[in-house]
Amino acid sequence: MKILVPVKRVVDYNVKVRVKSDGSGVDIANVKMSMNPFDEIALEEAMRLKEGGKVAEVVAISCGVAQAQETLRTAMAIGADRAILVESEAVLEPLAVAKLLKALADKEQPQLIILGKQAIDDDCNQTGQMLAALLGWPQATFASKVELDEKTVTVTREVDGGLEVLRLNLPAIITSDLRLNEPRYVTLPNIMKAKKKPLETVKPDELAVDVSARLTTLKVTEPPKRTAGVMVPDVATLVEKLKTEAKVI
Repeated sequence: MKILVPVKRVVDYNVKVRVKSDGSGVDIANVKMSMNPFDEIALEEAMRLKEGGKVAEVVAISCGVAQAQETLRTAMAIGADRAILVESEAVLEPLAVAKLLKALADKEQPQLIILGKQAIDDDCNQTGQMLAALLGWPQATFASKVELDEKTVTVTREVDGGLEVLRLNLPAIITSDLRLNEPRYVTLPNIMKAKKKPLETVKPDELAVDVSARLTTLKVTEPPKRTAGVMVPDVATLVEKLKTEAKVI
């Protein structure tokens, strides 16, 4: 059985992002980049399934600039067998990424694709669902537990009212939630081994996919700064402020 795991290169979650002076986007010059945390969780789950003897090969995929090779090398250091980079300088929207992944899925013929539920840079939470629609595969989003069999996968997912358990026929799409697992640390020996693993690079044109932008970013701004808290002398004053000054979000 083969699993594909798409991983995205994003600004590291420990970095405070800065908006460009012209408001055209986020400034990533000289900023630490890393693998999207939700994608790390997806990759960790794929590795656990492989280590459990249920998966033969794990392939990491990234779509983006050439520097995304670093992210793929990290994925292979975690344990992915090989990697594929769809190299493009264009700003790739979720639909474009989903189309690229569909083209690779048609070529690779995996039985399972595990993605992070969303990327922390745009928070779109769309790629997994769009990919499932394009492929016509069943999907289970926000997975907190995955149990894989030969022909089916059972997924426990978190919903507003509690937990929902789905059983999907393979091939299928899964998107990972935070509580699915805790990713492992990358060791130095595995980093060295990753340098020898195969990394294939393709262009969107080779996959016959149009990645032209469909959306236009009008402006990017920082969120408004929060005002400092105010101490009140008694409960009556607090109630009065809640009535007159508190804003409903």
